[in-house]
Amino acid sequence: MTDIESAGRPDRFSVVHRLVGDVRVVTVQGEIDHDVKKQLSEALLPESGPLAPSRIVVDLSGVTFMDSSGINVFVAAHQTASGTKGWLRIAAPQESVLRVLQLVGIDALITCHPTIEQALNP
Repeated sequence: MTDIESAGRPDRFSVVHRLVGDVRVVTVQGEIDHDVKKQLSEALLPESGPLAPSRIVVDLSGVTFMDSSGINVFVAAHQTASGTKGWLRIAAPQESVLRVLQLVGIDALITCHPTIEQALNP
């Protein structure tokens, strides 16, 4: 399990990784905005190693706010994962975050599931 916290803002953003079978579950908590874009990108798109993109579920149940910075990171992560014959799925977004995903049409590109369990077993 790997933890990432935004320097100077640990109460507003954190990321935890865990493996469920051969799927990497990335649990994000706090606010996703321009200030944490780099940390989110690094969490979803590691350069190499055991966390390299393949099959990823992003648990957004703890995300209270997301702006277009998060959308851009999710699109890039989706494209990278798809390029390696993997996938990216979003799980358990709060209503306000789901609304942002729906407004920009990300839910048509990246599947959104109401629970982590459903995202792991579509």
